[in-house]
Amino acid sequence: MGFGQGVSGLNAAAANLDVIGNNIANANTIGFKSATAQFSDVYAGSKIGLGVSVNSVVQSFNNGTIAASGRDLDVAISNGSGFFRLVDPEGQVFYSRNGQLNKLDDGRLVNASGLQVTGYPAGQTTGVPQPITISNAQLPPRATSQITAQFQLDSRGTVPPAAFVSTPAAPPTPAVPPTKDMYNYTTPITTYDSLGNKVQLTAYFSKSGAAPTVGGGTDWTMRVLDANGNVVGGTPVTLSFDNAGIMQSTTPANPSLTLPAANGASAMSMTINLAGTTQFGADNDPKSIVQNGFASGALLGFSVQEDGTILGSYSNEQTRSLGTIALARFANDEGLKPEGNNVWSATGASGPELLGAAGGAAGTLESNHVESSNVDLSNELVNLIVAQRNYQANAQSIKAQDTVLQTLVNI
Repeated sequence: MGFGQGVSGLNAAAANLDVIGNNIANANTIGFKSATAQFSDVYAGSKIGLGVSVNSVVQSFNNGTIAASGRDLDVAISNGSGFFRLVDPEGQVFYSRNGQLNKLDDGRLVNASGLQVTGYPAGQTTGVPQPITISNAQLPPRATSQITAQFQLDSRGTVPPAAFVSTPAAPPTPAVPPTKDMYNYTTPITTYDSLGNKVQLTAYFSKSGAAPTVGGGTDWTMRVLDANGNVVGGTPVTLSFDNAGIMQSTTPANPSLTLPAANGASAMSMTINLAGTTQFGADNDPKSIVQNGFASGALLGFSVQEDGTILGSYSNEQTRSLGTIALARFANDEGLKPEGNNVWSATGASGPELLGAAGGAAGTLESNHVESSNVDLSNELVNLIVAQRNYQANAQSIKAQDTVLQTLVNI
């Protein structure tokens, strides 16, 4: 006769209550994974068991519910088994499903415990991940090198009677009643020099009275002037239309605009593509003017894309990749060692980390969202009642053993 079975049952039930209590306590912990106590019976060469022992405590890595947080620095891993890869100041690596991130004043991206998020530089998704730093540096400007423009020119316009002439002292005059002088239509084109300064140009279109390049069609002449009224190098350009109003060619075939160096900026050379320009019986209208230059810009904010790309938004309306968050997967998630503070570390049982960008089995990232705890609170409360009953039953077993022993002693 002994108390071993009852005592082991009490210890096991107490451990189970601890596990369940920890699950309930972390029901609102972002990225938390619930655990379950697993038990095994104890025999030692006897048909009568010696009780129970806690075999292991296993965590469930099922995905939690993805919930909107309304915070730009919150990121959730959706539909996958990936982990955020974090490092501490000593270089030790940890893993987490909690994507509540913070940006420090020096640009480092960290979790609530100060562990730094790792990933890849912009344009790279392989190699050894490095700590991510969001640079606050000014985005350098880009000089305009290419202009793509489509215009609608009014076929009802008449040929201007006066030759087109422009100097800073005498800008051209419009061909509208009653003057009908040098041109039919004008529209501005904004470009940027190598320092990011706006360089305002103006395109002037004049219907040509010369023999058309395309039989039965019409030619137009485009001249581009700078802000001072000087004709820009590379113009005039002849636009040749057929009798259906479709532009067939330009002369020169690949027009390019050139401007001399000015105000400390480099000289400018810009190709201009006019494909798609038309001449119909409709009002003059710029259908599209797109150029590839921009001014410098300050970082206004950033967001995380589905593939982990950190996309920065700048004050000059540009966006740039600032890096990519790396995700890690494991052959056996249950082999990870809980370290507290919503992180795990790799072990021999988990296998080595499998690194890459978001996507596939690792899951995709959702900005402005977090992954809730995967604890099923209703189920845990039921388990709590069962564990409590188990504890009480084992206590009763010990009490019965005590009663029997007392009877034996009194004989």
